[in-house]
Amino acid sequence: MLKKILLFLLLAFIIIQFIRPAKNIAARGPQHIEAIYPMPDNVKSIMRVACYDCHSDSTRYPWYNNVQPITWWLNDHVSEGKDELNFSQFGTYTAKRKIKKLQKMIKEINEGEMPLDSYTWIHKDAKLTPEQKKAIEDWANTTIAQIQ
Repeated sequence: MLKKILLFLLLAFIIIQFIRPAKNIAARGPQHIEAIYPMPDNVKSIMRVACYDCHSDSTRYPWYNNVQPITWWLNDHVSEGKDELNFSQFGTYTAKRKIKKLQKMIKEINEGEMPLDSYTWIHKDAKLTPEQKKAIEDWANTTIAQIQ
């Protein structure tokens, strides 16, 4: 009986490997935040490493993304992140929404809520230093002033 259960589980695991969601990979378009608001190179670098995987249309996928059900979990995580804030579509937001999103971003970064711990456990380079947080905050405040 145990052999049958294990065989069934193995077959189910193999079968689910063929059920894959679409990947979140797109070129930066005209609505991307970098195309609309000037961003210093150091802030671009920080954002690309710590933010864009979950909050843009350009996710860098790790090797383990090729194993189900991890792919589904990552896809869900990215979808939730983009629903909250999508830097690739930032230009489509109203001025009021842009300001609120940038203010919330500053708050969550400063409170250590972003990037998520579950992300920084594996992506050590995404853990923000106080200097990086300050650079993002300064840029975001400048951008908010520009939007107003």
